[in-house]
Amino acid sequence: MAQIFSLEYPQSLGVFDDYADAQKAVDYLSDNEFPVENVLIVGTELKQLERVTGRMTWGRAILGGVGAGAWLGLLVGLLLGIFAAEGQWFGAVLTGLVLGIVWGGILAAVSYAMQRGQRDFSSVKTILPSKFEVLVEHKFLAQGQELLAHRPGAASAF
Repeated sequence: MAQIFSLEYPQSLGVFDDYADAQKAVDYLSDNEFPVENVLIVGTELKQLERVTGRMTWGRAILGGVGAGAWLGLLVGLLLGIFAAEGQWFGAVLTGLVLGIVWGGILAAVSYAMQRGQRDFSSVKTILPSKFEVLVEHKFLAQGQELLAHRPGAASAF
């Protein structure tokens, strides 16, 4: 898998501020018969963003655990229901659901208590590149540069 994301002696054809511009450059190369299988678009200058979604309270922590436990318990209950005796399918599913809710709530409460107020907020995280670099195999660099030099609006990428 890693070999598909590697090039022999990669060279830069250009650096773009957003992915759409890098994609347009590669599309232009493709439209002009360039061997685009020798191209990589690489996100560079990574930054991590964390969006705070709210204050974490005991109620929110336990409710989140109950919700996660309910889904896991439902899955386990459905799997157990496959092997349940005739007429006991609903009981197996309900048992799995209830146990998932109880254990999810307990585990969430224990986890929240162990944090001792050091992270009293909930958030979501993502990692985003600031720039996108189009790389090409060294043997196709001159051809790619020539094509991109004739692309409308190309001067901004170099």
